[in-house]
Amino acid sequence: MGKNNGVGTYRRSFGYWLRQLLALPGAAFDYALGKWGAMSASHAMMTEAIPLQLSSAAVAKLMYAWSKPIALPAAGPSGSWSMEELALIDRIRSETATSNRNNVTRTEAYRSIYFRTPELHWAFLAHMVSRNGGWNMTDLQGEWLPLLLTEEQREAVFRFLEQANAFIFQDAYPQLLLYEWSRREGRSLFHLLPAFGVSAFMAPVWKQFWRDRDAVPLTIALIVNEQHYIEQRVVQQPYFREKVLHTLFFGLQSLLQLNGVIFPYGNGKEKGNEGDVLRLSGLILESFENLQERIEFGKRLYALLFGIPRVHEGARCFAGAVKHSGSRADYAPHMFARIRQRPPKRIYVERLLGGRLKPGAEPIYSPELSAAWADQSLEPPELGDWFKSAADIAPYFGKLPMPHSFEITNEYGLMLNKIELAVLAMQRGK
Repeated sequence: MGKNNGVGTYRRSFGYWLRQLLALPGAAFDYALGKWGAMSASHAMMTEAIPLQLSSAAVAKLMYAWSKPIALPAAGPSGSWSMEELALIDRIRSETATSNRNNVTRTEAYRSIYFRTPELHWAFLAHMVSRNGGWNMTDLQGEWLPLLLTEEQREAVFRFLEQANAFIFQDAYPQLLLYEWSRREGRSLFHLLPAFGVSAFMAPVWKQFWRDRDAVPLTIALIVNEQHYIEQRVVQQPYFREKVLHTLFFGLQSLLQLNGVIFPYGNGKEKGNEGDVLRLSGLILESFENLQERIEFGKRLYALLFGIPRVHEGARCFAGAVKHSGSRADYAPHMFARIRQRPPKRIYVERLLGGRLKPGAEPIYSPELSAAWADQSLEPPELGDWFKSAADIAPYFGKLPMPHSFEITNEYGLMLNKIELAVLAMQRGK
């Protein structure tokens, strides 16, 4: 009975602050003004865009390969692999397991391999998305979300993020390493893909990339592959559907914009401006549950990150200069602090004004991952290949659209205000 009362109180509290948020005077005007500014800034950067080109000839070749039965060698010591190849397989497995310890180690592994092999566009996209995953994980133990969610709820969301993050890495990173070793040895090693449980879908893609070095179809294929990989293994798992995806909190993420991916592309001093100037680009995912939407979202992120020069160069400089810790202080040290300056107060006091800290206000607490969560043991993913037919994946290779509005610096400030307001309203509603 106590549990039901707790859930009822939780839902009533959320309903209270939601009504308060929607009734906030001037909120609609500020939001519209911010949208207009974002559109203007996005348009200015779009004039310098170099859109990525998806070769119709390359896609046609892949479609032909996917439509035929793909013969793969036996995946085991009794197969046709040499002793040297078996040793390489063990080495890649070991390196993958070591780097798959937590979000920070995974994010760093993506960064390192991208800077060694910049033709692997997906590695940089994965690095930047993985940074966002780490920030979402530490938010669960940061300033605000512990005041909105119970410990059990936060634990469930973390497990969801961690499992998806880790499963994608476990599947994709060996593929990246196999390419790096192929380049090192000067010969294709992609006949070893089955040793790592990689979908038959990826074999023709890597073979084509080895010949043509066209990063665009490879990146799209990896986006398609990894989202399919976690669909049944994570997203459709009954535990996560009940405890995370079908909760009131997850349903309100679109309103709070917690399910966005941001790419910091500017952080420093600008002429005529006092203080640090943060510049953020990014997009908001409306429905994580929808496989097709996740794939199209990934494609738009890719088009943004590699098609807008200012975003690409800014994000690349950020990735090269700032080591990922999981704290949002990585990109906004003037707003967030890795360590609390003072013990948390029983009642949260408003600190933001217009998406910025009020004069004299304490920074928002955003811990590093190591202070927020212990390393988790990874459950082995279910075996099996998601790929069934070329017809199922053909729509994803039709076009690579460029997002029209992606400058979200102001919108990000409004999002912070929304979350803080949610905390304040919930306190008043208790």
